Amino acid sequence: MLCFPGRNPPTPRAIGRRDALRAGAAAVVAGACATGCTADRAAPPGPSARAAPAEQQAAPRPEPRPEPRHESRPAPAPRAFPGRPAQIEHGPRDRARVALTFHGGGDPATARSVLAVAERAGARVTVLAVGSWLDAHPQLARRILDGGHELGNHTQRHLTLSSMTEAQAYAEITDCAQRLRRLTGSIGTWFRPSRARYATPLVQRLARRAGYPHVLSYDVDSLDFTSPGAAAVIRNVTGTIRNGSVVSLHFGYADTVAAMPDLLEELARRELRAVTTTELLTP
Repeated sequence: MLCFPGRNPPTPRAIGRRDALRAGAAAVVAGACATGCTADRAAPPGPSARAAPAEQQAAPRPEPRPEPRHESRPAPAPRAFPGRPAQIEHGPRDRARVALTFHGGGDPATARSVLAVAERAGARVTVLAVGSWLDAHPQLARRILDGGHELGNHTQRHLTLSSMTEAQAYAEITDCAQRLRRLTGSIGTWFRPSRARYATPLVQRLARRAGYPHVLSYDVDSLDFTSPGAAAVIRNVTGTIRNGSVVSLHFGYADTVAAMPDLLEELARRELRAVTTTELLTP
C-alpha cells in the first residue's frame, strides 16, 4: 500500500475498496493469460479411471445460455468548444474533474485490464487509438465505447508527424480517422499527435482539415511508457494533478495496470472525478 506524506492514513473502507480494485485487475490479467496456458489443460485419465454408467453417458447436456447482448453506444463525433484554444492542455480549474487519457496500443490484455479497473471504480477514460492497433484488434473499438469511454485518433502508425511532409502527415491523420469511422461510424472525438506533446501549427491545421476542431494535449505526464514502476507512475500523476488536469497514460505497460487501483483510490480521496475529456470540458 502506498503512503502519501502528510496525509491521513487510509480508512479500513478505503483499504477494502483498493484491495477490490487490485484483485479485479489481477483477475482480468490472469484470465487473459489462462486462455492460452497449457498448464490448465486436463490430464488424460489414468489406468484406474472408471467409465461412467451408460445412462449417465447418454444424458443430454443442457444447451448453453447465450450471452446477453448489450446495445452498442453511438459513437460521438468531434465537437468544437467555443472559447477553448485549438490545442487543449487542460479543462476548467474550478471543478473537481480530471481526464485520464490513454494512448491506444500494445497488448490488448492490458487495455482490457485498465478498462475493467476503471469501470469498477466508476471512472471513464479517453482512449486515443493508433490505427494499426485497431487494424490488429478491431473489437477493442466497440469495447471502449460500450464501456462508457471515449475514443479518438492517435495517427495511423504512431510516427513523428513533425518530420513528415504535409501530405504524409495528413495521411497519417486521415487513415486512422477512416479506421475509426469504419469501426464505429465516427472519426472519433479527439485527435492527439503521435510522439509529441504538442502539435505544430501545421499539424493543428491538418487536424482541423480532417475534421477535428481541437488537438488534445495534456498537462500531466505519467511517464508510464518508461516503465518506472507502479509507485513512480502514481507519484508522477498525483504530484502535479489538480482540477481540470488532462493526464497522459498508455495501454500496453504492466506498470500502468498495477498503478491504476491506487491511482484511482487517491483521486477518490482527493474528491477528483475521472471523466471523459468531453465531459471535462462540458459546462
